[in-house]
Amino acid sequence: MLKAAVIGVGSIGQHHARVYREMDGVELVAIADANAGTAAKIGNRQNVPYYTDYQQMIDEKKPDLISVCVPTSLHFKVGSDLMEQGLNILLEKPIASTIEQGEKLVALAKEKGVVLAVGHIERFNPAAMELRRRLREGMIGKLYQISARRVSPYPPRIQDAGVIIDLASHDIDLMRYLADEPVQRVYGETVQSINSDREDMFNGLMRFQSGAVGVLDVNWISPTKIRQIHVTGSRGLFRCDLLSQELYFYENESAPSQWDTLAILRGVSEGNVLGIRINRHEPLAAELNDFVASVRDSRKPTVAGEDGLATLKLALDFVKSGREVALIAE
Repeated sequence: MLKAAVIGVGSIGQHHARVYREMDGVELVAIADANAGTAAKIGNRQNVPYYTDYQQMIDEKKPDLISVCVPTSLHFKVGSDLMEQGLNILLEKPIASTIEQGEKLVALAKEKGVVLAVGHIERFNPAAMELRRRLREGMIGKLYQISARRVSPYPPRIQDAGVIIDLASHDIDLMRYLADEPVQRVYGETVQSINSDREDMFNGLMRFQSGAVGVLDVNWISPTKIRQIHVTGSRGLFRCDLLSQELYFYENESAPSQWDTLAILRGVSEGNVLGIRINRHEPLAAELNDFVASVRDSRKPTVAGEDGLATLKLALDFVKSGREVALIAE
């Protein structure tokens, strides 16, 4: 039985606490939040001890693993404190506020021999997982484009990040995961419409090593919530809805096969539409199960610190590009 705890039980952290409470082989031993009222509310709801001082919680309850769901500006301090004490942690995304902080966290995890996972939850969406499996099998043929649309109303809870870091980083990471190849360059355009100090609308382009292109359309200024991925290749198009967890494949009937070598001359034409069966599950439960398994088995998590750092670098390149010029990804 592994002992789990959560630091920061606001809109996201309270769900971490709930999932740990329901998980087999894990005991939620405590939660902590700087806001005494929030700590008491969630602690009582989950029937576990609650603290406003996370160090006191650690000293008294001695957890094996901790979800850190504090504001981004505190990720480095809290993450460093915990790993210095030999604790395994899952940091909600982004990994840190700056690349330097992210690099130090990754290095510290290696030095202390602890698990550092980053909460890029879309990798655990069952529709995205099935999409990646189909891409790796070659169902789409040559990859041409990955297009992501993620729009929603403005979230008042976000006070320390713009739409690229908070929202687009989901799709930046998911595109890296789906394409499974290096990014060569990025270009972004941003707009500040509601906020005066940070962007709330973003359009971006990523060029992958193979020549495939990633297209991002992300904003906080839409009166509806959309989370969609379209993947286009030589054999057809995948349409993935991350909210409803649905996946469809639109076949290019003219795609060449080993039996029809002249079909390529016909270009692209509409073929069959295949609805792909998805075994639906809660992405957060899958993410935390992966984190727990990585601690129990002493293995690398699906989204390691290095992955979180790579996504943060691209996100910050997009922020800079929106203010200046197109950048070459390092």
